[in-house]
Amino acid sequence: MAKVGILMGSKSDFEVVKPAVAVLKKFGVETEVRVISAHRTPDEAHDFAASAKQNGMEAIICAAGKAAHLGGVIAAMTTLPVIGLPVKTDMMGGLDSLLSIVQMPAGIPVACVGVNGGENAGLLALQILAIKYPEIDQKLCEYKQAMKEKINADDKALQELL
Repeated sequence: MAKVGILMGSKSDFEVVKPAVAVLKKFGVETEVRVISAHRTPDEAHDFAASAKQNGMEAIICAAGKAAHLGGVIAAMTTLPVIGLPVKTDMMGGLDSLLSIVQMPAGIPVACVGVNGGENAGLLALQILAIKYPEIDQKLCEYKQAMKEKINADDKALQELL
């Protein structure tokens, strides 16, 4: 079974993480969700990243706000794909988090979704997993077909209204 690690720098980030957990579970992917701070629990961050592969992880989502170093710290210690999930902040509305995640130094790539984009973080993890798991690929195809059908139905309803 596919497994994705989901880390958040603070428990308060869980509302942003929930959609990622939900979409991964909807597709039958196991998740391990943890509160690990790059700054306040660096030893735990190191241990998680160093053992992620051995613990069955195939991708890691890191949600963090403000300085948002969690994704970069984890990416520095693993070759697994890391997806940064910037969390909205009061100070800059999440722009600070977004920039902290996307401005990684050469050699330490972190993919990044939009601010508070938990669902897209989960979907990106699924697309990564779909390379290896045909059943996830098939479910993603069905998911996208359902989205297409909904938009087409919405368009048809709008045209009839007009």
